[in-house]
Amino acid sequence: MKHSKPVIGLVVLFALMAVVMAAVSVKMSPLDQSDAAFVIEEPYLRSSLPTSTSAAAFLGLVNNTGRDDRLVAVRSDLSGRVELHTHTQDADGVMRMGAIEGGVAVPDGARHSFARGGDHLMFMGLDAPLVQGQLVPVTLVFEEAGEIEITVPVDLTR
Repeated sequence: MKHSKPVIGLVVLFALMAVVMAAVSVKMSPLDQSDAAFVIEEPYLRSSLPTSTSAAAFLGLVNNTGRDDRLVAVRSDLSGRVELHTHTQDADGVMRMGAIEGGVAVPDGARHSFARGGDHLMFMGLDAPLVQGQLVPVTLVFEEAGEIEITVPVDLTR
């Protein structure tokens, strides 16, 4: 029994090493969802008319990933093309809508609004009219976090 202190010390050392290795392997595992820590607030999609071939999606996007990121693209099978759009005012005071070049920066801890009259997700080339309550799968593509799948409900009343 005079060797019990060194043996206990070795057991404790190996136990601590096992805990550290387990923590490192969990953090590096594909199950780690820290890159997907974006909060999507109140998303909805609407078209201006039932016969429209385009629609816009609006939502709040909060970055809780622990690092700055940039939304660089959006995809959906609902339409032929989805673009990040914004409204700008020209020198004559006329509001114009157009694509946002280079994506939308979303710093860590910040919220970016995609709202009517401002930035929005523009769906172009709709094959069929939107239906109230329809759920639309949408893929948000980030520079750092990669692809994040969300579901956006159609709300034609907002």
